[in-house]
Amino acid sequence: MKHVTGLECIVCGETYDADQIVYTCPNHEGVRGILEVQYDYDAVLDAFDAELDGSIPSQWKYRAFLPVHDDAEAVTLHEGGTELYDAPNLSSELGVETVVKDDGRCPTGVLKDRASSIAVTKARRAGRDVVTCASTGNAAASLAGYAARAGMDARIFVPAAAPESKLAQPLVYGADVLAVNGTYDEAYDLSLEATEAFGWYNRNAAINPFQVEGKRTVGHELAEQTRTDPPDWVVFSMGDGCTIYGGWKGFREFSELGFVDDAPRMLGVQAEGASAIHDAFHEHDGVDDVADTLADSIAVGAPRNTLKACKALSESDGTSVVVSDDEILDAESTLGRTEGIYAEPAGAAPVAGVRKALDEEIVAPDETVCVVVTGNGLKDTESARAAADDVHYVDPVLDDVVEKFGPPETS
Repeated sequence: MKHVTGLECIVCGETYDADQIVYTCPNHEGVRGILEVQYDYDAVLDAFDAELDGSIPSQWKYRAFLPVHDDAEAVTLHEGGTELYDAPNLSSELGVETVVKDDGRCPTGVLKDRASSIAVTKARRAGRDVVTCASTGNAAASLAGYAARAGMDARIFVPAAAPESKLAQPLVYGADVLAVNGTYDEAYDLSLEATEAFGWYNRNAAINPFQVEGKRTVGHELAEQTRTDPPDWVVFSMGDGCTIYGGWKGFREFSELGFVDDAPRMLGVQAEGASAIHDAFHEHDGVDDVADTLADSIAVGAPRNTLKACKALSESDGTSVVVSDDEILDAESTLGRTEGIYAEPAGAAPVAGVRKALDEEIVAPDETVCVVVTGNGLKDTESARAAADDVHYVDPVLDDVVEKFGPPETS
């Protein structure tokens, strides 16, 4: 990896060899010693020969930017390359020009596939047979799918309260799923203990420095897709904080390299019941580290990547908002009925965040907004039923249809 110069602690600046399997800087207790991948961009540009023409078959178009060895065989299901949709109906409803980047179209239905592809590629090259992670459900399914693709074993830790559909998916992929009788944070801690005890490769994006690098390809894609007219704002939901930082880092890189005219501001969205990053960014006191939200994908009480998330917000001159569960469900319904895009609650939360930001005069009506859908609605059908209208049961007679919709018009 001649284009990767090392790993740098974002707190103390200590550097480490990128060929080591090292997760955090040991100079710090807790989660503050998060590592950042550093690049030689001259070497990156020497290797990058793709045309930025809007044709993106997968995230591996940007392989020259990814922290993988030249001889590593990519483990891929053609993740990334997702559509950026014009959203005229949603724009009209929100009162601001909006486009939607739908990463629910990734192979396992979630943006996290960008990171899982990198994790399993690196684990296989390092000679590891088992990959692991803790997850509220999406990373579990994603990692399990890519492990299956690579012929590796996956050992997954999830809170027992994770949606059934999210537990079923990694089981179909052949993973060992351990449903922990506790919170996500307790599942996370157990996954770290198991990693150390068994020597597995840990995909947890909160600590594995290479996972943000895969997620940053969503920023590369957005930069390429909006090259001559980038949005004023890009909106992500925030759980552990890795995704919004990855998106910002990718877009910022392409801006600094002159590939795109400008970089947008980041708007981070959290649920009221899991608002630790928002609270840290706005320097609120008395933060509750117990997550309580139906948006399980962002139900993180103690985010491990708060520093990177706040860095994305501050460097981009952005900010964050919090929204209620009711606002998230309403956003899920709004996105579906206006544009035909089916998002899980965390994936729809950015729409609720745009509404809140407009109300609070953070986003101006004459600006442009890109919302990033991070997960498909099939991930959590129970919440979708709560967001939508009830089913109407009728007898197999036309009179019942007429009673519902009125008599048909006569020609």
